[in-house]
Amino acid sequence: MSIPSATEYVILLHGLARSANSMNKIAKALETSGYLTINVNYSSTQYQVEKLAEEVITKALAACPKEAKINFVTHSMGGILVRQFLSNNVVKNMGRVVMLGPPNKGSQLADKLGKIPGFKLVNGPAGIQLGTTKQSVPNSLGPVDFELGIIAGTRSINPILSLMIPKPNDGKVSVDSSKVAGMIDHIELPVTHSFMMTNETVIAQVIYFLTHGLFKMQAN
Repeated sequence: MSIPSATEYVILLHGLARSANSMNKIAKALETSGYLTINVNYSSTQYQVEKLAEEVITKALAACPKEAKINFVTHSMGGILVRQFLSNNVVKNMGRVVMLGPPNKGSQLADKLGKIPGFKLVNGPAGIQLGTTKQSVPNSLGPVDFELGIIAGTRSINPILSLMIPKPNDGKVSVDSSKVAGMIDHIELPVTHSFMMTNETVIAQVIYFLTHGLFKMQAN
């Protein structure tokens, strides 16, 4: 177990077509637990993953003291930004990462809906990059080499989208697709993709992983 120091930061990265507001509840809970937070708002639908990762995370890191320990908590595509950034950069005093519903093997929705004109209009160039082919950004990044915990959802509020994705899924990302080689821990919770970051159990597990390096065992 580790207790947050006065210079332990958590950088929060929201998902595609969302805003920092979607991560406010987690940010407040982290601050109550003793972490300093940087809840990043970025234009997720304006640029490709590579540009977003480099510019957004570099700016967030610049806002942290040089001696600070750096953790990340991400939702959906935010996790891919972290993987992309760390594939080309070293973060001094790197801590732990928790990803919520990340499309680590890509999303079948990007495959099936990506050619529809309205998809790119809504999701931008980064959304097109999140497919399941070997050439997609998530599948080109390889195993992770940092302390990573992943929370996958198993409920959906959109049955039509759920039918396009292998079960179990959270309505946007399948449980299997959330996994990546090198992760430390992985759990499934009965939450939806769009609202998992506001779920009390999810938030408690996020804090537990950042503190202990593993998720808290769930009662059967």
